[in-house]
Amino acid sequence: MESFAPNAFTAAFLCALALATLTRLWLARRQIAHVMRNRDAVPGSFSETITLPAHQKAADYSISKSGLGIADILLGAAVLLMLTLGGGLEWVSQAWARVLDPSDYWHGVALVMSVIVLLSVIDLPLTLYRTFVVEAKFGFNRMTPALFLADLAKQTLLGLALGVPLLLVVLWLMARMGPMWWLYVWLAWMGFNLLVLMIYPTFIAPLFNKFTPLADPALATRIENLLERCGFKAQGLFIMDGSKRSSHGNAYFSGFGAAKRIVLFDTLLTRLAPAEIEAVLAHELGHFKRHHVWKRVAVLFAMSLGMLWILGRLIGEAWFYQGLNVQSGGTAMALLLFFLVVPVFTFFLQPLTSLYSRRHEFEADAYAALHASPADLVRALVKLYQDNAATLTPDPLHSAFYDSHPPAATRIARLQQMATG
Repeated sequence: MESFAPNAFTAAFLCALALATLTRLWLARRQIAHVMRNRDAVPGSFSETITLPAHQKAADYSISKSGLGIADILLGAAVLLMLTLGGGLEWVSQAWARVLDPSDYWHGVALVMSVIVLLSVIDLPLTLYRTFVVEAKFGFNRMTPALFLADLAKQTLLGLALGVPLLLVVLWLMARMGPMWWLYVWLAWMGFNLLVLMIYPTFIAPLFNKFTPLADPALATRIENLLERCGFKAQGLFIMDGSKRSSHGNAYFSGFGAAKRIVLFDTLLTRLAPAEIEAVLAHELGHFKRHHVWKRVAVLFAMSLGMLWILGRLIGEAWFYQGLNVQSGGTAMALLLFFLVVPVFTFFLQPLTSLYSRRHEFEADAYAALHASPADLVRALVKLYQDNAATLTPDPLHSAFYDSHPPAATRIARLQQMATG
């Protein structure tokens, strides 16, 4: 890889960070202004199904989330500067070097885990505010402080149980596999992700929620008929106690192969009619039948391969470390620097990933319209928009960058055309 002067790379990093941060702030301000301008009038296509108070609640909720997002953007930029040019990573590395040999794998593990913990602690106040102030203000939060702490403890232990062995394997491969280490690390990363996908439904998810078989025989029969029409086999139909944390509702499929299972939030059952639940599940089935899960996994793996190849070119370049005010180097430091800095340079690719996701949502809607009633899916989506206080009037540019689902008006209009066509 072509060499750069450390100062030139520092300047490039600062320019990219400034441009990405200012753009994110500008998009957040656009979202707030656009939602505020449309707060006092329900869009015409929803005037008969969404009340003005519900529309205004969704607007206020969106504005509150965007305001918190601005704080998150500024904090993230400040922390990144502190860790890199501010010398934070170098300080942590040197601190661990006093008790662990810098050439030892455990020094690298301690360095990476310390930074992850530090980032989590810094983010904790915003998480608490989001959960116990913003979500509570709009009637969504049902999380208690005790449950929050229990979840935090479980997530920490699970992260250590899965993350530390993976990190040790990665550092060992980076040290022992020569110039092609990045390919071996990629293979290990793929294997790890597939393993997590396999064990998540039966071993990880039950650590946080209770899953009980669907007890409603009429609804179960309706869903089983849908699965038979679609040629889909599942391990079971389960109800998840999502209401113990939030009043938001959802449905999803998890696992793959013979381990696939259908999960309905208990909040969804109390809000949607059976035909509407069937339509929502038909949409989720569309993701599977159109192979969206595997397509996204393939894209993720392809991107991770590209990223690791680039890291393989950077890891031996002194300007990469020195340009970010790091002197100690090493494989663990290279990993940290790379994955902290890459989002700054790839931010403007985000609209492409959002567009890809929205295309999948349209395809899943089209599949649902073939195997269930599109009118029922429209009614279900309207209820979900209202119950989740999803804004009906997002800023188009903000939506293009961030939204994985199509805007409500566009999505509903397409489904209504399918219903009448």
